Amino acid sequence: MTKAQIGIMLEGQFGLNWERLEKIARTVEDSGYQCLFRSDHFSIGEDDDSLELWMSLNWLATHTERIEFGPLVTPVTFRHPSNTIRYATAVDDLSGGRLVLGMGAGWNEDEHTQWGIPFYDFPTRFDMFEEQLEMTERLLKTEGRVSFDGEHFSLKDAVLLPRPQRPGGPPILVGGNGPKRTLPMVARYADEWNAVFLDVATYKERTERLNNLLDERGRARDAVKRSLMTRVVYGRTDAEVKARAAKQDEDLDEMRADDRVVGTPQEIVDKLGEFVEAGVERFMLQWLDQDDTDGMAAMAEDILPHFHAETTPA
Repeated sequence: MTKAQIGIMLEGQFGLNWERLEKIARTVEDSGYQCLFRSDHFSIGEDDDSLELWMSLNWLATHTERIEFGPLVTPVTFRHPSNTIRYATAVDDLSGGRLVLGMGAGWNEDEHTQWGIPFYDFPTRFDMFEEQLEMTERLLKTEGRVSFDGEHFSLKDAVLLPRPQRPGGPPILVGGNGPKRTLPMVARYADEWNAVFLDVATYKERTERLNNLLDERGRARDAVKRSLMTRVVYGRTDAEVKARAAKQDEDLDEMRADDRVVGTPQEIVDKLGEFVEAGVERFMLQWLDQDDTDGMAAMAEDILPHFHAETTPA
């Protein structure tokens, strides 16, 4: 058996409400998935339900028992870093240490404009993100007061209380594919690197790039977990696969050419296995049809036994 963790990723801006979250969370936990992650967006293009990120993660902390969960990812532009870290440590404590704090630089300009949030150019957002990571590391690892004087953010004698119950606080996940800015920040600050929609060959090249950066910093290569968020279209038959793809206006040939996780159970197992050989340790499979929890449960039954030692809670 090829070992890897497999979970579900939701696009929270595409209709997520309390009824759907409850049904999905129960399906994910009962079916044996390892984790449930969600995007942090207010809206993108459509007038759909969209639960506020931290309210929904707080709900997951108290309404699930086993799965890891978190944002994939929360943009630095949406909230001051000091607020994000306070929310994260509180939710992590409430869940008994199951939050993964996924962070990123933000990317959708229209969304920022719609909600009156300043949207900066690419270099500025990444500078802000690096300051956020520095502040987060200091607050999590320092027992006393913390001061920080950055170009975009600052702290003056701030102290994070109560201290996180989990030593070192929640693990830090950095999402993104960039070899020049993102991966060096991963090597410096992150506990997990999450790539987005990469093909197998590119993933292998980027994880080797990360290995070299970790070597340069004197960090162990296994200090950073490797994960991948990618699209999934699953069906037990070819007809089911085609029907789900058509419902979501997906081109199966294009998806397969891009190394998305598409097809019947054996096809999906084979594709996931290729990514595992390239270095992936955890998958967050993007499931767009939030009402199709039956399909989500069926995929778990067919796929998880090939990768998980256990597919049900102990």
